Amino acid sequence: MATEAASPPAPAVRPPLHQSLAIQARVIGALLMREIITRFGRDNVGMLWLFGEPMIFTIGVAALWTGMSAVGLRHGSSVPITMFAVTGYSSVLMWRNTASRCNSALQQNMGLLYHRNVRVIDVFLTRILLEAAAATMSFIFLSVLFIALEMGQPPVDLMRVVEGWLMLAWFACGLGMTMGAATSYSELVDRFWHPTSYILFPLSGAAFMVEWLPKSMQDFVLLLPMVHGVEMLRDGYFGDVVRTHYDVFYLATVNLVLTFTGLVLMRGATRQIEQR
Repeated sequence: MATEAASPPAPAVRPPLHQSLAIQARVIGALLMREIITRFGRDNVGMLWLFGEPMIFTIGVAALWTGMSAVGLRHGSSVPITMFAVTGYSSVLMWRNTASRCNSALQQNMGLLYHRNVRVIDVFLTRILLEAAAATMSFIFLSVLFIALEMGQPPVDLMRVVEGWLMLAWFACGLGMTMGAATSYSELVDRFWHPTSYILFPLSGAAFMVEWLPKSMQDFVLLLPMVHGVEMLRDGYFGDVVRTHYDVFYLATVNLVLTFTGLVLMRGATRQIEQR
């Protein structure tokens, strides 16, 4: 009696795009809650510490600079010292903390990746959203506080401030994905990042304006993409008080390259995890 040939397996049916996006949104929401509880706990100030930590750091820097100005150690410009500190250090904390948190994201969440709906990109997006939200809330709160206390002035061009902040957030996202995914290939990436971030800190534009530097030094620091974001942010805040130097196209190009590189590295990291 002839046996019937086995029929080929039916191809996997993918859910519609809107359903996939809804699933990913629920996954990221659950990961956000888990990350917040893991990092800050359920007691005491809890989630408030998410933006309280960068806020305290920025207030400390602003207070230090204000004290230095009071004893005669001025920074040589008419730029308000408090808002200068807020615009500089809030932006640095966003991209620096994002990259540092993403470096350990896969190792600390490896068990979650065995769930069907949890992807590598979900883990990174969770930490990127947390750090961006923390820096943004701290930046807004401090800006409103100092303006209300008459220690700073409202921004000259609010839309330019928003554009600069969004470009910096995009840079932090691309940098975080690239560094985090690269760490899955070698732990040396994380070890090199820590000293590199300390070197980039004073060169990032947080403590100076490009206009204050010699011409030869200006060309060097403008190679760093985050400097363009900080200059754009301060252009919106201070207007013509000081001349700013930035290239939006250059910053957008670097952000695109970082984002693409991060996505490619994440795809390879996903394959490595699936083969384990």
